[in-house]
Order: sequence, then C-alpha cells, then structure tokens
Amino acid sequence: MSHHASVPVRYTRREMLRRSGTGLGVLGLAAVLNDDGLLAAPVEGSARLNPLTPKASHFAGRAKRVIHLFMNGGPSHLDTFDHKPSLEKYAGKLLPRENLRTERKTGAAFPSPFKFQKYGESGIEVSEIFQHTAQHIDDIAVIRSMHADVPNHEPSLMLMNCGESRLVRPSFGSWVTYGLGTENQNLPGFVAMCPGGYPITETQNWQAAFLPGIFQGTYINSQHTEIEKLIAHIRNGNLTAEAQRKQLDALARLNDLHLKERGKDDVLESRIQSFELAYRMQSEAAEAFDVSREPKHVLEAYGLGTQARQILIARRLIERGVRFVQVWHGEGQPWDNHDDLADGHRRLAGQCDRAIGALLTDLKRLGLLEETLVLWGGEFGRTPTVELPQAGANAGKVNGRDHNHWGFTVWMAGGGVKGGQVYGATDEFGFQAVENPVHVHDLHATMLHLLGFDHERLTYRYAGRDFRLTDVHGKVIHDLVA
Repeated sequence: MSHHASVPVRYTRREMLRRSGTGLGVLGLAAVLNDDGLLAAPVEGSARLNPLTPKASHFAGRAKRVIHLFMNGGPSHLDTFDHKPSLEKYAGKLLPRENLRTERKTGAAFPSPFKFQKYGESGIEVSEIFQHTAQHIDDIAVIRSMHADVPNHEPSLMLMNCGESRLVRPSFGSWVTYGLGTENQNLPGFVAMCPGGYPITETQNWQAAFLPGIFQGTYINSQHTEIEKLIAHIRNGNLTAEAQRKQLDALARLNDLHLKERGKDDVLESRIQSFELAYRMQSEAAEAFDVSREPKHVLEAYGLGTQARQILIARRLIERGVRFVQVWHGEGQPWDNHDDLADGHRRLAGQCDRAIGALLTDLKRLGLLEETLVLWGGEFGRTPTVELPQAGANAGKVNGRDHNHWGFTVWMAGGGVKGGQVYGATDEFGFQAVENPVHVHDLHATMLHLLGFDHERLTYRYAGRDFRLTDVHGKVIHDLVA
C-alpha cells in the first residue's frame, strides 16, 4: 500500500483575500436577491440555481406575459390607425409646413388610398385593411403620438427592441425574463419567431447582451412547418431519452468541476442551462408548435399562411407558460413601402389582420387576455407626403412614403391596458406627435409597470454601473392603465 504525504496548500496574502472576500460578497448578494424576490429556487435534483424559475415582480402586475406583434420596416400610421382627412384636401399639393424634416426629399401630400371606418362603442377610426383587428377596438389603446430618435431602420429597431439605438443592450424580452423568469421550464422563456431568416441587425433584436445568456430569445424560423426544421435538433435519432439524461448528467458534473476552478462564469453557466433546456424541450416543444392539434374552426379563424400560423403558435406558447413571444412580420423590411404602398400595405395587412383578430378573440375566450399584454407596431411610421424617386430610395415611382420617426402609432391590448381609447395625437397631417408625445422609453416604462415593475428599479449591474431597459429616461403613462 502506498502512502502519500499531505502537501500543505499555500496561498499568497492577495490570493487569500480574494478567495475570502468574494465569498462574503456572494453571501451579501444572495441576501439582496432574496429580499427583492429575485433569487431562483434550485432545480429539482440539482444544487444549481435555475435562473428561469418564476420570480416575484416589484408589485402585483396586471400582465404576466407579453406578445409583441412586430411589423418590421415601419407601417404607415396614416394608412392603418391614424386617419388624416386633411391630406385629401391637399392631395397633390405641397403641405403648408416649412420644416417637414424627412430622411430624403419628399413631394406633395399623399392621402391614404384606404377607407377608414369607426368601430365599437368607442368609435375609433381604423383603416379597412385592419377590419378584423378593428372588431376588438374597445379592448385596444391606440397610441397615436409615438416618436423615436432617428429615421433609420437599424437604430430604430434597436431602440424599440432594446431601449438603446447605438450601444449593445439587452432586449425587452430578455429584461422581462430576467425579472420574472418563466412559468414553463420545458420551453424557452423568450421566443422570437421570424420567418425566412433574420431581420436587419439580426439576433441583436432579441439579444441578452450583458445579462446571462439564458435570458436571450430563442430564434424560430417560422416559415417551416415540419418540427425538425422549425426547431433544430428537436429529436435525437441516436440515443434514448434515458441515455441522453445520463450523458447530460455526466457533462454537468464535468462543467461543475470546471466552474469551481474558474469561479463565476456567466457564459459557461448559460451553456449548462441551455443544455438542460434543450433536453427538456424534446418532450414538450413538438406539441406546442404543432398547430394541427387545434380544432378546425380555430384554424379557419386564424386563416392560412405563415403569419397566421406563427400568430397561432404565439397563443399556444403563451397558453403553455412562455413569458415573452415576439412575432416578426417577415424578413427584411416588408412594411417599408417607399413605393407601391397601396398594394404593399393591403397585401401585408391581409397576411396578419385576420389572425390578429382571432388571437384577441382566443385570448379572451381562454381567459388569458387580462393577463397577456399584446403590443402591435413597428420601429417608426411614414411621412404624409409622397416620396420622390431618387437613387437607392425607391423604384422610381411616386406612390410611397418615406420614414418618419417624428410621429407614429402603436397599440396595446390586454394585460391591464385601458382599452377603447386613443392616446395622444399627431398634427393635422400626421407628421409629428403634438399631443401627449410618447417616446419609446415611455412605452417601455409603461409596459414594465403593467408587468409589475418599477422601471427604475429593474436593473443589472455591469461594468461598474446599474443598467436598465429605459436607461435614464422614461415615464409611466398612467392614462393607458385600467
């Protein structure tokens, strides 16, 4: 029998201080997180904390989950939810304004090619291309006074999705899952569906940035209908579930040893959690994304096509406890109609209007609308004037609109929103927000309030400072809260 002499472990003074000091810091952090209701419970059978475990918000919020219907490219508020009869009076004429600040040279007034009609007891006017959505107008708060910072897609996409137009910041969905966790541990807490590939700025739209990676959005290419193409590696053709579990447990033990040597490592921890989530998804994701399980009358209510299917999937995910679902309307900028706006907007609205109406009907039928916050809109609006043809701007036609960040429309429904109202207004021609202007930061602050968060307290410390979704801006619009 061989004997090994014990070798004393020697630390330098600096190393001893580092090891003991960080331990005290972790104890202090745990106490703070526990007091704020942000300390996740351990996963059953594991000592590791699961960051997606449901957490308490700052106060009792009306909304528990979010569906963001993102109309990528900038839908025209003037042709959807903000009727401007004055444009008909000035059709083909220059508007009596000296400072129409636009991205490119524009021409005469361009009245909407669509008819508007009043709907519901509230009598709110809605374009004919959204007649199914309009059936729910008494549950909808139409915000006609939105404004952003610049008239370019990339920074405006980042502002709407991440609260920052230039620097890398966590997305709205990541902040929500960081603050609330999720109700179904077998599905991602945050799902981003975008058919046909990534949009402009790609995965930055649903990034976690400096938050732990487990909070980033899970991208789904929703143009596919086969589950194996919809979700990569959803099934393992080589191993049984039991064999996978043993393999994953062995990998977890190795990663735990690695973590002990390296100390806290968010990247490694996120990878470990991703392995666990991927394994659990095999049992539930296939069922959640399979819309063929829906009754025939439900499928008919949503209609045909990719948009209808992914909006129905959004309802199925929310119903199963997913916290945040973002539904992108196509790749590129489908609503970016610099020309042929009449044809483009009618076609695009036709792809989603029926399904949006069915979604709101379904959420109400299932008793989910009161707890589900639905947001519709794009990154900005469009000008009241026609865009003149020039190199790179359009196809040489004079029948579209330019970008407009000075004033545009979004709407919200459910989740504690006071429906049947119009909040704010643009000027007579729909160019600029002039009554109760709402910046994107204000929209985010209000949505977080509906979810039970003080937007100034939902923070994450990084690089020596506390960050939040609204940065140092934002105010809650209480008139939008029921």
